[in-house]
Amino acid sequence: MVGLAMGCKLRKSFDGTEMPMPESFRFASEEEALDSAVNISWWEMFNDPQLDTIIMTALRNNYDVRIAIKRLEQAQTTVKIQNKNWLPQFGVQGDFSRGNTLQGQKLPGATNLWTGFGTASWELDFWGKFRSLSEAAKAEYLANEYNLRNVQLQLIASVAQNYFLLLQEKTRLNIATATLESRDSSLDLLTQRFDRGLIPEIDLNQAQIQRAIAATSVPIFKRTIAQQEHLLSVLLGQSPGAVETGLQLQDIEYQLDIPPGLPSEILMRRPDLLAVEQQVIAQHAQVGVANANRLPAISLTGVIGGVSTELSQFTAGGPAWSIGGGLVGPLFQWGQLKNAAKIEKLKAEEAVYNYEVTILQAFQEVEDALITIETLKEEITARRDNVVAAGSAEYLSRERYDKGITSYLEYLEQQRQYFNAQLEYAETGQQLLSSYVQLYKVLGGGWITPEEQQAAEQAEAEQN
Repeated sequence: MVGLAMGCKLRKSFDGTEMPMPESFRFASEEEALDSAVNISWWEMFNDPQLDTIIMTALRNNYDVRIAIKRLEQAQTTVKIQNKNWLPQFGVQGDFSRGNTLQGQKLPGATNLWTGFGTASWELDFWGKFRSLSEAAKAEYLANEYNLRNVQLQLIASVAQNYFLLLQEKTRLNIATATLESRDSSLDLLTQRFDRGLIPEIDLNQAQIQRAIAATSVPIFKRTIAQQEHLLSVLLGQSPGAVETGLQLQDIEYQLDIPPGLPSEILMRRPDLLAVEQQVIAQHAQVGVANANRLPAISLTGVIGGVSTELSQFTAGGPAWSIGGGLVGPLFQWGQLKNAAKIEKLKAEEAVYNYEVTILQAFQEVEDALITIETLKEEITARRDNVVAAGSAEYLSRERYDKGITSYLEYLEQQRQYFNAQLEYAETGQQLLSSYVQLYKVLGGGWITPEEQQAAEQAEAEQN
């Protein structure tokens, strides 16, 4: 029986991929080692308490997170089921019949027959089928746990990026409103000058056009603000409505420090990669199950109970019992079981390729995020200079026009450039902030543990 207890191993274990990986990222600095900046709660680096609050709210109430939790609970229950498969199974069986035959013989008269048995069966895990099923279930459970973390990570990034988009639209609304007020004042002044015959009608018409352009922008930005708030509300698990913001876009620090010397091994903390790895392990375990199904199943069975023609005398004659063993196995299946095992093996190979391509895509995402941040830093500096220069040009052009040195068309062009420069600067600022979020997301640094969430909620309750 020792051999039966130990069983046999009918598959190879997954020991990880051997694909070559660079030691560091192409666009990462090499001055220092990795520090805590890529760790949990990275969004606090933006120093916006309102952003912290809505992220915690989303983690508590978001429905995608709730669905992922229920899937994890299902996987956990499946593990419990599979872990009991190798144990003996016990049951009961009872029958009642009335007639004038017993074991093929006719009786003088009708009689009752009562039977009752306890049953036991035990399929010995000689080929490791049940252990493979348990390992597959455990790997699926871990994959679901990592998927939950990935959902949390994706949620945090989505909330932060959409929050910055909301700040961008509010900033653009402020720019459009201020521009509209300025152009209202200019239009009033030009109307007075036209009424006095000091300027041609074309100047008045151009002022009216520019005023209308600014007036058109205001409702557009109001609409996008409302739509952005509705999107954020759903992410927070709430009905669409207004979302309170904290800092203004220009008050959030753009120049965040990226930890230099990022090692490539940090990708191995990404929950999506860990989930895919567990799926590979689960599929390798299914190979063992398929191979075991090609071999005989050895089981022990037993019954104990009683048989009586009178219910009151059910235990009077001593127990009835039997014990035995059985062997059931395939003999000739036209290659079906062999091909089924081959399919599972091919699925395992496919899972490995999927794991490897996921790693490659992860490298691409990190490299893209790093170069995006690097170039956006340069771009936002140029955008800032553009805003300063365009604002100065608009002021000087207005002064030149008031003194009759230049045409009104020149002044309108400078107005247009200043307006667009402010909008583009706001958009680039949002893109830079969102690119930091993207970097931390692709580095896998964005999920939180239940303990950290509880601590954060406690801190929030104390503040309130």
